[in-house]
Amino acid sequence: MTQGNAADAARAERRDDGREGANHTNQTDHDERGNDQRGSSGGRADGTIASDALQNAFHRTLQEGEERLGRSLPALLATGMVGGIDVGTGVLALLLVLTLTGSEIGGALAFGIGFIALSLANSELFTENFLVPIAPIVARRARVRSLLRLWGGTLAMNLVGGWIITLIVIVALPETRPVAITLGERFVTSGVSLTSFASAVLGGVIITLMTWMERNTDSTISKIIAAEIAGFLLAAGHLNHAIVASLEMFAALHAGATFGYLVWLKLLGWAVLGNVIGGVLFVTVLRLVQVGVQTIQAEGHRARQERPNVDI
Repeated sequence: MTQGNAADAARAERRDDGREGANHTNQTDHDERGNDQRGSSGGRADGTIASDALQNAFHRTLQEGEERLGRSLPALLATGMVGGIDVGTGVLALLLVLTLTGSEIGGALAFGIGFIALSLANSELFTENFLVPIAPIVARRARVRSLLRLWGGTLAMNLVGGWIITLIVIVALPETRPVAITLGERFVTSGVSLTSFASAVLGGVIITLMTWMERNTDSTISKIIAAEIAGFLLAAGHLNHAIVASLEMFAALHAGATFGYLVWLKLLGWAVLGNVIGGVLFVTVLRLVQVGVQTIQAEGHRARQERPNVDI
């Protein structure tokens, strides 16, 4: 009996060893297949994988970009108009604080209210579209003409909304007129120069960076902080941002400034050029490189599978 029991125990041990070896082999095969799958979908050309934070931010940006590009024209124009009005509330706060206290730091902090409204109210600025809608273009999930339609419509309606709200501000608060004229004439004094162009590049960088930071978080507090920082930097540095500068110049014109709309139009074109270079070249392109080529290509491949008959 003792020898029989020993033999039975030995056979049982060999069966257990065999099962463990098979399980180990299966687990190894599973891990290798998982690594292969991750490498084909989310890896970079050098075999590394973009961080989860970058992946999530990119996918969030991609989804929102497609939504923006796919809007109907009335929705696009309305969103752009309320974006100009939202920033106009920041100009209102800036004028009030400067008029009442003379504090430029206080005024710059107050100006951030406009960007907080912009962030939380789901409106948008022309310069915010240097990152979000470009992602689906690069991933071949949308057409360039859709981007140009978005840019043109948003820019035009930001300016319309901003012109209207600044007129209301100056009529409602005539005591802010001297400050409004001073703010608007600063941009006229800078003119079309290397200094104003560099300022415009910085303006594009700051707003596009704010957009990317907001796509990296679901926290409302974090979005408010990002918006306040961007607004403060623009106002405190008197940076040449196409929409912000235009609204300040509109307020000055409503208040009786001596320069005309042709001067504003020339300075607007200069600001737009600098903003595009700063936002697209120095932020968007580098952030997309950071995400990784394979991640972007995988999204394009998925789009072609989902919509095989659509010419993107």
